[in-house]
Amino acid sequence: MRSLLFVPGDSEKKLEKGLASEADMLLIDLEDSVSAERKAAARQITADFLKSNRGTASPRLFVRINDLSSGFADDDLAAIMPSLPVGILLPKSNSGKDVTRISVKLNVHEAQAGLSEGVTQIIAIITETAIGTLSAATYPDASKRLIGLSWGAEDLSAVIGATSVRNEAGHYTDVFRMARALTVLGASAADVAAIDTVYIDYRNEEGLARECTEAARDGFTAKLAIHPAQVAIINQIFTPSAEAVDQAERIVAAFAAEPAAGVIGIDGKMFDRPHLKRAERLIARARSF
Repeated sequence: MRSLLFVPGDSEKKLEKGLASEADMLLIDLEDSVSAERKAAARQITADFLKSNRGTASPRLFVRINDLSSGFADDDLAAIMPSLPVGILLPKSNSGKDVTRISVKLNVHEAQAGLSEGVTQIIAIITETAIGTLSAATYPDASKRLIGLSWGAEDLSAVIGATSVRNEAGHYTDVFRMARALTVLGASAADVAAIDTVYIDYRNEEGLARECTEAARDGFTAKLAIHPAQVAIINQIFTPSAEAVDQAERIVAAFAAEPAAGVIGIDGKMFDRPHLKRAERLIARARSF
């Protein structure tokens, strides 16, 4: 999983365009991009789209439902779960308890659909509220369904009254840098994927590439996209390079040759057990692509 593309759930044309993209995951949106008047229509369009494309290997089809406090979440699940989405994107998650709550709801829908319990996966966006941002450490053991955590700046800015999420130089201000860092730490604590937020200036390829590079450097393994044109850049940067894979394989091989070693020297550089763990994860990611 590298690129996760948002597509409005009420647009058949955009859904088909998203399906033809090279995104690893399609996030069919029933929340922010759909007005209250269009919610019912979006649910039906999304359900039909899921049913028509059931079993699609790539992109994997997830649905962003409305948040648990909205009054729309149960109607969303009732409409889409019979069509068997691969997973659910939960927005405005306030803590691991919200993931547990949605997991319990999914248990019921899976039973009604004749599915094995737990097959529907969950990704949560955890920084769209103040309490959610401060609860990033609560996701370990929230649910075995959980595969990733992401963050959002725009909703959080509205909640706290920030006039902008970036400074004059284009960098996130301290509050949003903290939210981003807490997401990486929370994902690591829960042993799930850390997914970077959207880059809204979708025509700015240079800016997107720079932000992807910084995110990959800091521990994110994927990024949300709001336009199909962003997918190729995201995929390129979040795919481990041949050189990185080769280095990782050499580290793994060196420790395999000396299993009792705590530190290994390769080409004049020292590598210890944390380097081994990082190398193993990089190889696993590369093989998944």
